[in-house]
Amino acid sequence: MKQQINVQGMTCEHCVKAVAEELSAVTGVTDVQINLVADGTSTVVVETDQTLTDEQIRAALSEAGGYQLV
Repeated sequence: MKQQINVQGMTCEHCVKAVAEELSAVTGVTDVQINLVADGTSTVVVETDQTLTDEQIRAALSEAGGYQLV
């Protein structure tokens, strides 16, 4: 199942890597694709075995560097 989320605060490839790593570490996540929009709202597509909750997503974004779920 694919889940699309919008994230604010990412500005570079380092941000993309950090977010991808933290989301990939969430149980059930099999793939993460990110379309970076520097200083805007980036689109993140997460492929999972089960739907992620907003709390799981927010926790991963916080660990990655304080990015915000929109």
